[in-house]
Amino acid sequence: MVNPGFAPRDIPLFSIPDYVVFALMLAICTGIGIYYACAGGGQRTTRQFLLADRQMQILPVAMSLLASFMSAITVLGTPAETYVYGTMYFMFSISYLVMGMAAAHIYMPVFFNLGVTSAYEYLERRFSKGIRRVGSATFILQMVMYMGIVLYAPSLALEAVTGMNVWAAVLSLGIICTFYTTIGGMKAVLWTDTFQVCVMIAGFLAVIIQGCLQLGGISEVWEVNRQGGRLEFFNFDPDPRVRHSSWSVHIGGTFMWIAIFGVNQAQVQRYLTVSKLSRAQIALYLNVVGLWLIVTLATLCGLVLYAFYKDCDPIVAGYIRTSDQLMPLIVMEILSWLPGLPGLFVSCVFAGALSTMSSGLNSLSAVTLEDFVRSFKTDLTEAQYTMISKLLVAIYGGLMILMAYVSSFLGGILQAALSIFGMIGGPLLGLFTLGILFPWANVWGAYAGTAASFLLVFWVGIGAQVYKPPVNKPPISVMGCPRLNETISNVTMSTVTMVTDMFTTTEAGPVVDDRPDVAKYWYSMSYLYYSVIAVLTVLIVGLVVSFITGAQDPEELDPRLITPFFDTVCCCFPERWRAKLRCGVPQEDRDYYSKKDQDGRRSKDEEMKTFIKGEEDQEGEKPPASPNGNVPDERSSKSSVDFESSI
Repeated sequence: MVNPGFAPRDIPLFSIPDYVVFALMLAICTGIGIYYACAGGGQRTTRQFLLADRQMQILPVAMSLLASFMSAITVLGTPAETYVYGTMYFMFSISYLVMGMAAAHIYMPVFFNLGVTSAYEYLERRFSKGIRRVGSATFILQMVMYMGIVLYAPSLALEAVTGMNVWAAVLSLGIICTFYTTIGGMKAVLWTDTFQVCVMIAGFLAVIIQGCLQLGGISEVWEVNRQGGRLEFFNFDPDPRVRHSSWSVHIGGTFMWIAIFGVNQAQVQRYLTVSKLSRAQIALYLNVVGLWLIVTLATLCGLVLYAFYKDCDPIVAGYIRTSDQLMPLIVMEILSWLPGLPGLFVSCVFAGALSTMSSGLNSLSAVTLEDFVRSFKTDLTEAQYTMISKLLVAIYGGLMILMAYVSSFLGGILQAALSIFGMIGGPLLGLFTLGILFPWANVWGAYAGTAASFLLVFWVGIGAQVYKPPVNKPPISVMGCPRLNETISNVTMSTVTMVTDMFTTTEAGPVVDDRPDVAKYWYSMSYLYYSVIAVLTVLIVGLVVSFITGAQDPEELDPRLITPFFDTVCCCFPERWRAKLRCGVPQEDRDYYSKKDQDGRRSKDEEMKTFIKGEEDQEGEKPPASPNGNVPDERSSKSSVDFESSI
């Protein structure tokens, strides 16, 4: 509803071509799921359903890594972040590079060397089964909350541009995503992610190109943002309460993104779909390049937003309710001249959501099956385990839809999503880091460090929600907004001036800060530091408790559980120096432990082959005849494999 004093804005709605483009995107995603449900005999085993039989190529894995957490939250939240606060968010691009190196060479080799399906299996081998379940339960909580936000965000966008009920959009999107993930497994997830990344980039480019053409070129857009105080790339204020400074973005951002790409099950599971560690590392570095591209395009969209609405803020005027609806609004205003382009953008938003949700559903199924179901039911057949994993996808899909309702009360989607990763992902990163880099840590240290970390970050996180900190923002204006009529223009101008003054200061409202001291100095800390606090708490408390209760003897550890950090960082050092820096961990015994695991996996593979062969024998030795009575060409059964190999 438009605020008093402002004239209504004529905003076009969806046309039939827009609905056609949008429906086509959903149909392609569903079709990919159906294809992989049938191709190659379907998803018969948990290895095929959860890990794509570990035969995927680098390109789809890299694209899926990019799509998994560059979702609708990125498409809607990052441009809005730039419009409201400026370009400091773009400097996360430096954090991406540091994250890529850390994840590729510290965390990823551990999961590959152990050959796990669930990342939390590592925690059992390193500490105990109880720690494994703590990690798994934490991940499930994190992903269910995050997917609720991801599902709600595009539905909100669709409501803004079409008038469609937001909960009807939530149901339709949630059901379609759950359907194709359930039947198509990991291969469907990876290839739909690849398609959806292309749709996201196309949507960004449509807004940037048309916006720049309409506003007089990219140089004019840049100049308008410079004058409006939106261009900020360096802020070395050491105050940890500054929301986005160079310190919080580079240090806090690095920890936050390592928690996502280093130890998060959704990403680890994608690494494990390729056959070699080197291929997974290449996919991760390609993903870093993709992250740079996505954050650049999203930031440029934010600059176009400000240049377009610099004289008439649509939130203050009442044309939209939240900043997350800015992108859909500008799309309808500048792209409606060509039917189908608004549909392309909304497809872009929904593509981002679908990619994240499908990744999350598949990883939740894997964690629940491997860490809980197999622990309590060890006597089931491979067919039963596969059926349970598909059923789990459907159950989590329903839970995701319920969480979308809760997400409607969380405010700005970008900060809400990143806060979840800081508050929940941070302690998990600390737990894995404690095990991977510190061979003296024991199970009691792991329990104590994780508990202390959760208590601390939830204290500051919940406190920040209760006592919201004031945030300085660049100025906005409504001086150019259309008013009702000229006869009341003088009265309206005074009202507009008052509203503008209110919104050009801070979000806090009153100048006098009457919050308690703990809120002024502790709860006001930048949300980006949540991960840093969490990791440091786990490490400090975990090591202190480990030494008090009796430190783990490094010589008794499986060396594959510890990353030889100094062998990687100080590879040019003499061998005798590096041997001392291994802290007593017998790295020379790696081959012995690997051989033991390979023997165990070989017997499991034989059982799986027997199961598959038994199913094929039941289907009969003859292939089914085609409608004309001829036996299908043998080459047609290999078409999907040949297609993936060529990519």
